[in-house]
Amino acid sequence: MQIVTDYAADISPEQLEGFEVHYLPLTITIDGKIYRSGVDITPNEFYELQAKASKIPTTSQPSPGAFADLYRSLAQKDPDILSIHISSGLSGTVNAARIGAGMVPEANVEIYDTKTLSAGQGWHVEMAAKALRAGWEKSRILSMLRQITEATETLFTLSTLKYLIHGGRISHLKGLLASVLNIKPIIHVEKAAGTYVNLAQARTITRAIDTLADIVASAHPPQTAMRMQILHSQYPEGASRLQERLDKIFKCNWLPQGPIAPVLGAHTGRGLVGLVFAPEELFPQVQ
Repeated sequence: MQIVTDYAADISPEQLEGFEVHYLPLTITIDGKIYRSGVDITPNEFYELQAKASKIPTTSQPSPGAFADLYRSLAQKDPDILSIHISSGLSGTVNAARIGAGMVPEANVEIYDTKTLSAGQGWHVEMAAKALRAGWEKSRILSMLRQITEATETLFTLSTLKYLIHGGRISHLKGLLASVLNIKPIIHVEKAAGTYVNLAQARTITRAIDTLADIVASAHPPQTAMRMQILHSQYPEGASRLQERLDKIFKCNWLPQGPIAPVLGAHTGRGLVGLVFAPEELFPQVQ
């Protein structure tokens, strides 16, 4: 079996070292020029261009034809394919994958909707790759992926709402009001539809980061063993602040910290801090 994902998944090189995963890029259009996120443009390059752009950058999911081409190519080696993607509540990528799979009858494609994005999506891909190497059957891997979805939570806060408003990811009215009041939201990726929900808000980004830690602390007892990973957009000091606070509360198993994918940064701008976490006792293990 072969694993496919998209570049909305944030996975460090350390997490995928020794594994083979096939990616389809989502694209970003900046002032008329198209870039493939994760292929043609680095996070640093993207934020420099975003700051100078005359218009807010836009993003696009892979086409069904692009999925079909990849599935057809992979099927020549092994027709069994597990395709793991960004939440269908935030992107049309899953639907494009389904249409693309229907165009390739020689491939046996199983599409998994993670109901999340970024590092949360990355955890699904990482663990599927480990399970595949360990010789697990597809049905067992899918059961594990559902366990990861259930156990894992994604929270983030950000310095500006204008990109989320422009991308239609939140209500224009609520977003505009919050922007005028300079409120920093704490956003949760809920699991029913895989969309954004505003859990709380703060007046400053620093207080919003502290609130992220408070929300996790309210849900789990002190000294709980936790699997955690922090991603950010050009805001390492915010990421460090959140990690320091969480280290004082929990027994943290930290995965590598890093930048979010450019295609996600197009909807957030600079100044995002995100956290993915799960209690170790609820997170599946692969032997």
